[in-house]
Amino acid sequence: MRRIELEYFAQLHDAAGCAAERRETEADTAAALYDELCAIHGFSLSPACMRVAVNAAFCPWDQPLRDGDHVVFIPPVSGG
Repeated sequence: MRRIELEYFAQLHDAAGCAAERRETEADTAAALYDELCAIHGFSLSPACMRVAVNAAFCPWDQPLRDGDHVVFIPPVSGG
């Protein structure tokens, strides 16, 4: 089981009801973790329209996760 630090922005923040959380997961990639979080929080955004960062570096969705990683899912954001 991995302990992951998560941070949420925009629509994901609204859906999760929090800006950040710690979770224990068996997900082995960022994509698998996002799928897990979709089931928990009801996220509806497709990964194709977002970026993912692990430990402050953009990475592919198949990025392997390790215990203690900090993961940020970055949805499209608009504003002015």
